[in-house]
Amino acid sequence: MPSGPEDVAWTRLLEDVAHSGRRLRREELESLREYGDRAAEEGRALAELIDERLAATGRIWEGRTVDAASLAALRAGVAALASGHGRAYRERLRREEAGRREFVADLLSSRSDLGRLAEHAERFGLNLACAHVVAVAAGDGYDLDDPLVRALERQLLGRFGEQEVLLAVKHGRLVCIVPSGPGEDAAVKAFAELTQGRRVVVGRPHSGPGGVVHSYEEARSALEQADQLGLPERLLHAADLLVLPVLLRDREALEQLVRSVLGPLHKARGGPQPLLETLTAYAESRYVTAEAARRLGLSVRALAYRIAHIVRLTGLDPDDALQRYTLETAVFGARLLGWPAAQPSEP
Repeated sequence: MPSGPEDVAWTRLLEDVAHSGRRLRREELESLREYGDRAAEEGRALAELIDERLAATGRIWEGRTVDAASLAALRAGVAALASGHGRAYRERLRREEAGRREFVADLLSSRSDLGRLAEHAERFGLNLACAHVVAVAAGDGYDLDDPLVRALERQLLGRFGEQEVLLAVKHGRLVCIVPSGPGEDAAVKAFAELTQGRRVVVGRPHSGPGGVVHSYEEARSALEQADQLGLPERLLHAADLLVLPVLLRDREALEQLVRSVLGPLHKARGGPQPLLETLTAYAESRYVTAEAARRLGLSVRALAYRIAHIVRLTGLDPDDALQRYTLETAVFGARLLGWPAAQPSEP
């Protein structure tokens, strides 16, 4: 016997079709689509819905000879149910995706309501009481609908599950939010590998609703500074670059240091740039003369000549520990400030 109003309507519909031999009308099909839509909104699975209709059909047709019109009506009715259910399911996915994007955007914004973030975090598998790190990849112009970003997201979720990592786009840059802990390094390395060789910088772990944006801002700032310095590493941690914000905290003092220490290099033939490159290569090779010469494509003798010239102009010797530190700091400052191109020399 029919068990509910939908069963009653379904029974009457099939009996009417069996007697008249007609097709289902447009309004009848739309009514079935709406039923499928409502069922999906209630969280009912499509398989359950179709099984329910087929069970009701079996009761109606028991002991009868079923004609072609009735079979056609059954197929059309089931197809309409599935269409309505699929329509609602796709709409729910769109709403969830829009909600997810809004949540991630708020998570990475320093102006967000932290209480609201904490309320919605659990829905997206994020426990904001735990520490998280944020990795930011170089390059811009991306959005979450980009096929490359979608493919990256699928691969990351396939490896770690959507409860473990969140992929986002902030100001056109790829961003990955990862819980700090045992799986952190693996997730960050996977993100770096999947970004096709772009530089990736990882912020320090921070907890609480504001922890994610704090880690993001650290990573973003360190990424920009690494680009300014032309660092060769593809994967960097903001913790390894903490000296840079310290240097930039008093920009005026840093500019004065650069001008006073490196300003005399303007007197060199060819300007200060070749000598700056010499100091950089010498420091990066840990003051091993042969290695620095190799990096610069010079003979050891030519490198020694350049070092001697730097000593004469600046009065500072990179082979002296204290003077080396002053020179290194000034060279770092010059690279951060874009000197000499962005800074005038001392008169």
